[in-house]
Amino acid sequence: AQLVESGGGLVQAGGSLRLSCVVSGTIFSSHAMAWYRQGPGRERDLVAVIRDSGNASYEDSVKGRFTISRDDAKSTVYLQMSNLKPEDTAIYYCNRPRGRLGSMRFAAEIIPWGQGTQVTVSS
Repeated sequence: AQLVESGGGLVQAGGSLRLSCVVSGTIFSSHAMAWYRQGPGRERDLVAVIRDSGNASYEDSVKGRFTISRDDAKSTVYLQMSNLKPEDTAIYYCNRPRGRLGSMRFAAEIIPWGQGTQVTVSS
């Protein structure tokens, strides 16, 4: 299995970016997918999860600003990020969901990590 993230970049605070993650070599449509981020000196944390049903959950700090979506025909998961803040600066990764998101806990089997995509938000 392989994950390839793209779409990151440098943006000013208040701007928007759309991240994409193409999944290959494994079944996509029947699994939940997630976006994670790892800021400087921090652990990699869950940001958003989308279930195979299309139902989504978000980390509190991104609710109302980020939208996760999926295209099963393209084996691709997206993260639309709006009203970006400097504290959103991180490397963003996709994978199956594992770990805690608010009060929820996920335990999917992780696919080998991709290279991630860097998001930098300037103030």
